[in-house]
Amino acid sequence: MTNDTSHAPLAGRHALVTGAGRGIGAAIARRLAADGARLTLVGRNHEPLAALAAALPQSAQARAVVCDVTDADAVARAWTAAIDGAPPVDILVANAGQAASAPFVRTDDDLWQRMLGVNLTGTFLCMRAALPAMLAGGWGRIVNVASTAGQRGYAYVAAYAAAKHGVIGLTRSLALEVAARGVTVNAVCPGYTETDLLEDSIANVVAKTGRSADSARAEFARHNPQQRLVKAEEVADAVAWLCTPAAAAINGQSVSVSGGEVT
Repeated sequence: MTNDTSHAPLAGRHALVTGAGRGIGAAIARRLAADGARLTLVGRNHEPLAALAAALPQSAQARAVVCDVTDADAVARAWTAAIDGAPPVDILVANAGQAASAPFVRTDDDLWQRMLGVNLTGTFLCMRAALPAMLAGGWGRIVNVASTAGQRGYAYVAAYAAAKHGVIGLTRSLALEVAARGVTVNAVCPGYTETDLLEDSIANVVAKTGRSADSARAEFARHNPQQRLVKAEEVADAVAWLCTPAAAAINGQSVSVSGGEVT
């Protein structure tokens, strides 16, 4: 670590970001790299990860690792790949996630398990893989990307909301367990955010209801008291701050990035 961290507060730190290939995950990776962190980018598809790794500054020494976070063996292999010739991971941003909607009575077993698998089990497996090195080093930051759906719930996304509520409970529990060990565990909860995932949701609304894309977009934006969609970079800013030494006293929190939707 350098002594002057005013412009690179994460210099010397190794951050692993899941779901890093696009959207919020890619924005987080870019922001952590700008703050001086070394990056391991994890996701299911190599091409977007490799493209992002190539676009990051050389100081990030970014590497792309393909992994399905719902598979415990795959997560273990990803950690082995991440630290091959590199320092231990001391920042984990568990961002990988997926959203699917359906009325409750049409939420079948497959949808339920899929939402729990990627959003909750995947977060658990990555936290479990990351924690031993953090405890051994006496310093660590875990930031789980949850959702306002995990703070208040929404209609027609019961499985997704349940999984994100679980992420928040998992965050709070581990935060208490490691509070005296130099490791903080927090969640960031974005409201509806301008990402490819939201575009997929808008397209789904259009297909099912016949409404225009602009009308569907406005319906999502109305949840935000600022009457707009959140930007991925705004979520990344919140995540990055929680990773810095300045946030050492912030632990077990669910930070809503939603324009005041959740207070």
